Amino acid sequence: MISRILLVFAMLCGLSVPGLAVQPDEILADPALEERAREISKELRCVVCQNEPIDSSNAGVARDLRLLVRERLVAGDSDEQVLDYIVARYGDYVLFRPPFKPSTYALWIGPFAIMALGGIGVAVMLARRPRRIDAGAVALSAEEEAAVDALLDEKNEGRQG
Repeated sequence: MISRILLVFAMLCGLSVPGLAVQPDEILADPALEERAREISKELRCVVCQNEPIDSSNAGVARDLRLLVRERLVAGDSDEQVLDYIVARYGDYVLFRPPFKPSTYALWIGPFAIMALGGIGVAVMLARRPRRIDAGAVALSAEEEAAVDALLDEKNEGRQG
């Protein structure tokens, strides 16, 4: 019985984690507008926390952004207008999915370029390293084997003497 209660409590706590940063005084009275605000907030990155949505961040800037989103929605802006307004103030960096345009080419193409350069580097390194020769691929002639044996004998005699 107690284990079930603890399990339900843990599940309820787990469900509430994403909304911990949104303060009660930020929540809009209109559920439809609040849902739109939450959807827009999923698209916006906290500029302090970097890889955290503003709904999950406790940073002051994230709170300001949450309030700004709700303020613009109450003013009658569409979702796109709200995002455009915030991007105009904070730049494309605030978006989790920035647009593909000249100022963000490095952001979109950079990882692929780095991977390509790394692949080219590995290919060049592998091409330059000496190739291993199989023992059976090149056999010494009888004369060559005799010459090697003679050299090894000379070397061994020099160590003993």
